[in-house]
Amino acid sequence: MDRTAQLTALRADRDIAYDPPPEADSPHARAARVLEENWTGTSTVPSRGLYPHQWSWDSAFIAIGLRHVSPLRAQTELETLLGAQWGDGRVPHIVFNPSVPLDAYFPSPDFWRSSTAGRAAGAPRTVQTSGIVQPPVHALAAWLVHRADPGLSRARGFLTRVYPRLAAWHRYLLHRRDLGGAGLASVVHPWEQGMDNSPCWDAPLRRVPPAPTRSFRRADLDHGAAEDRPTDLDYGRYVRLATDYRDGGYADGTGLFAVEDPAFNALLIASEHALAGIARELGATGTARHARAERLTAALIDRMWDPASGMFLCHDVRAGGLIPERGVSGLIPLLLPTLPRNIAATLVGTAHGPHFGLGRTTRLAPSYDLLGEAFDPHRYWRGPAWFNTGWLLERGLRTHGERDRAEALREAMLDLAVASDFAEYVDPYTGKACGTTRFSWTAALTLDLLHDFEELMDSKGGNRG
Repeated sequence: MDRTAQLTALRADRDIAYDPPPEADSPHARAARVLEENWTGTSTVPSRGLYPHQWSWDSAFIAIGLRHVSPLRAQTELETLLGAQWGDGRVPHIVFNPSVPLDAYFPSPDFWRSSTAGRAAGAPRTVQTSGIVQPPVHALAAWLVHRADPGLSRARGFLTRVYPRLAAWHRYLLHRRDLGGAGLASVVHPWEQGMDNSPCWDAPLRRVPPAPTRSFRRADLDHGAAEDRPTDLDYGRYVRLATDYRDGGYADGTGLFAVEDPAFNALLIASEHALAGIARELGATGTARHARAERLTAALIDRMWDPASGMFLCHDVRAGGLIPERGVSGLIPLLLPTLPRNIAATLVGTAHGPHFGLGRTTRLAPSYDLLGEAFDPHRYWRGPAWFNTGWLLERGLRTHGERDRAEALREAMLDLAVASDFAEYVDPYTGKACGTTRFSWTAALTLDLLHDFEELMDSKGGNRG
């Protein structure tokens, strides 16, 4: 048996790869069971009912947690997703499972028609996907997964295989999605940014005529309360944007919606730093990627930093100018290791101030301004607190030396994740579970927080701590 087979067999025989078997009711064991329940054999669904396929940024966060349970499964998670990459470099936001009935989720494969409508963009013919994208967390996830077990990663050639795909993914975003001409990536649909129903999208969405409600059936309402989900009017606009994008052959630059988002671009920058680390592991220097990350950081500050708000704001490419809404997206650049000290300090103050109340009136940062007119503590991305944004903020606080605040946030996330049965999101004031429970990225990031790794890259993309 060769070394790859030995390593693979060794880890396939054990559910918990490195940690001693935990007590059956421990947070570690409970989180690991959620990921096991949602594992399909090649990837992990966010939840069995509401989200029965593979989602792009979910899989990246899931891999970050899975590396503590099974580095092999974490690698497979990312490899499965990247196996559905389009020829133009885009990584689709959904990879559909053909065994799931079409009416289990909308928009379904027959809506996106990826293999036909996406042919000119190089959509794969053997797997059905959506045509839009999600935030580029993938290179960061791949780098962290590699570092969980470098021996297994090298034996399987993991980074050698995924690096070209990740590089193509970043090229797509940096070139085809530079719709504003400032070097930053634009999203062309609210679903792409991941914070689907944020009030930050209200103004640019008003330009979009909604699709008639009779033209689609919302499967999400079969699994979640209507008062927690987007309204029919908003959903109609989402459908219209997706329909127009599909009917245009998934060509970029022509739609009514184009927004530069701070979190999306901060994650792209963090992943550029991670790609530099991967390049060095594969024998290159990574210098060009670090330089690109620095240019993007400068562009992010120049384009989206708003001193009056004390945070980053979305930039509406079509209308021009910043969107005057405070969403949690504007705090996520705290993740960046080379953010100027004064900006980092201001972001920390804003996160813990009256608009987000972190550590004061809320235990987890809400997804939207507590003082905003559109704030709703239960409605999807219009106020509830999410665990993936909490994880990013926790790492950002640690990156900039705010260890006590980071530890307080870490403890709050662990308490709320376990108490809510790994909820999709929670009321930021009460911690009450909202959406679905036994949600994969909540369980995965719980596993990560249970470990004391401080593994985000420094300015050179190398090890910390």
